[in-house]
Amino acid sequence: MADTTFGPNGWTPDRLGNLKGKTYLITGANGGAGFQAARTLLAKKAKVVMLNRSIEKSEAAIAELKTEFGISADVSFIRMDLASLASVREAAEKVLKSVPQIDALMCNAAIAQVPTQQLTVDGHESMLGTNHYGHFLLCGMLFERIEQSKGRIVVVSSLGYNMGIKTIQFDDMNWDKNYHQNKTYSQSKLAQMMFAYELQDKLAAAGKADVEVYVCHPGSSRTSLITTSGNLMTRFAFWIMTKLPITQSAEKGSWPEVMCATQNGLEQRALYGPTGTSEFVGPVGKGTLHPHAYEKSVMERLWAISEKETGFEWTL
Repeated sequence: MADTTFGPNGWTPDRLGNLKGKTYLITGANGGAGFQAARTLLAKKAKVVMLNRSIEKSEAAIAELKTEFGISADVSFIRMDLASLASVREAAEKVLKSVPQIDALMCNAAIAQVPTQQLTVDGHESMLGTNHYGHFLLCGMLFERIEQSKGRIVVVSSLGYNMGIKTIQFDDMNWDKNYHQNKTYSQSKLAQMMFAYELQDKLAAAGKADVEVYVCHPGSSRTSLITTSGNLMTRFAFWIMTKLPITQSAEKGSWPEVMCATQNGLEQRALYGPTGTSEFVGPVGKGTLHPHAYEKSVMERLWAISEKETGFEWTL
């Protein structure tokens, strides 16, 4: 059933008013959908702080944005490597010192389809470590500031969450026995969603209605995600796909996360993204959310493991 909340064209950035005085943090914002989200928010006079791994790419992205929006465009970056918990801690501390308000933390960065098993410096499977544990820790460390700001947490997941084993492989979270570039990636995106939905439950239980948590996905977008980490076959298959009408621009791929960061009146226990063909492309709205993404016992167990693995205990 198509979502008609925003009419036949779905949500578009035309709905945004002036965002002056608002601050948005975006992980992985020097390219792809994260960069396009930054562009859209800056065009509406918001302040954007990027949390990126590459200093060089961040400086280039900022230069490009200041060329487009003027030297006074309020955009900056803090170096952060999600694959290193120490780097996430350091970046979060810098944010707490220098960013007094967070209207939305947009967990956009991800790595995908890593062809062979890699481990992070902390010993976690690289996609789970980067996509889930890194963001889990970042959100936890910045939560108080987000709450003070009556802000939001936006988790950018992927339709991949519905393509793997549809639960968390607790007996082998590093996939030592059955590593698979796609299934292991799917697991990391499912973990991110479970974190968001469990956080919603925890906030409701604690009576904390000031922080809203949303989950979205970009659909099938032409970004560099697969081309930078997938193997040759995956990259080739994706290149073929980009020539077909089942992919859309990175700019359109960024609309769901911008909507979740700004739009009022959205339902929290939902998955937002394109609502057209296979939910890969089309008007942005509320898509299909499969129940395995919020299976309570799995969410609770994953949360407990995430606290242990990141060494960070949330106090809610």
